[in-house]
Amino acid sequence: MATSATRSEVAPRSTPRRRQFSVTPYLFILPHLVLFTLYLGYPFFYGLYISLFQFDYLRPERTLFVGVQNYLSLFTPGSVEYQTFWNALGNTLEFVLYSVPLLVVLPLGLAVLLNTKLPGRNIFRAIYFAPWVLSVSVVGLLWWWIFQSQGGLINYYLDALNLPEPRWLSSLPWAWVAIVVATIWWTVGFNMIILLAALQDIPGHLYEAGAIDGATGWQMFWRITLPLLRPILLFIVVISIIASFNLFGQPYIMTGGNPQTPSGGGGTEAVMMRIYDEGFRRSRQGSAAAMSFVVATLMIIVSYANFRLLRQREE
Repeated sequence: MATSATRSEVAPRSTPRRRQFSVTPYLFILPHLVLFTLYLGYPFFYGLYISLFQFDYLRPERTLFVGVQNYLSLFTPGSVEYQTFWNALGNTLEFVLYSVPLLVVLPLGLAVLLNTKLPGRNIFRAIYFAPWVLSVSVVGLLWWWIFQSQGGLINYYLDALNLPEPRWLSSLPWAWVAIVVATIWWTVGFNMIILLAALQDIPGHLYEAGAIDGATGWQMFWRITLPLLRPILLFIVVISIIASFNLFGQPYIMTGGNPQTPSGGGGTEAVMMRIYDEGFRRSRQGSAAAMSFVVATLMIIVSYANFRLLRQREE
């Protein structure tokens, strides 16, 4: 007994095996890391650097360090930037409220309809998705022609029916109606395809079990389809909010940011149009960079709130 105990005491302990470092995984991510640093990382930090200066790209000798003054001007009532920036940001939030619910509900309805065994459903899928491949310039010019007050397609038929002819692109709220319609027509197919793919991943035996239990089609939609689509719906909501915050081409081409409001700024001027005007037309790159970071921070907060809301509902 003593001998065996002694042997067990003096027996060498097994040392943990060291994990060998391998450079192979890092080589795989190196191309993406280089592109990310070059096209996203560097512009981000350079934009943050610019936002601390009264920066003039065309006349570098007039560049002046102002610290956080560009940010303070955006939150100081009475400053030149305050009124126009918050007017443009309010317009953008208004567009988000108009467009995002429609960009979730309409694609979901289309995806549900096209997920059934209807003849010619692939043709309809292609038709609804086709506008997504067009550029914003084509979409803007097309709907600008449709919504023109004089000679536009819609007002032509309204006149033929002896109905009132709104000034679609030069009065509110009709200008927003025109921009929202153009945006939904352009992007609804993309969201529809994502939701359609998610619907096709739902196991069919769940619906069979629901039918056996006597559930109606509407009950199965609320109890089976929507809960299983929740992560995809969150993704759709987040990308739709981000895309709506980046609104630029549609109002730029269709309305030019007009009509003008009594408080200053355009009635359909999006915040990206204000940043563009501040940075390239007024050559105030520092102020434009500060505006960009304020908008980016707001988008991050909204996206985080969406994720938190979904997590609480799942728990």
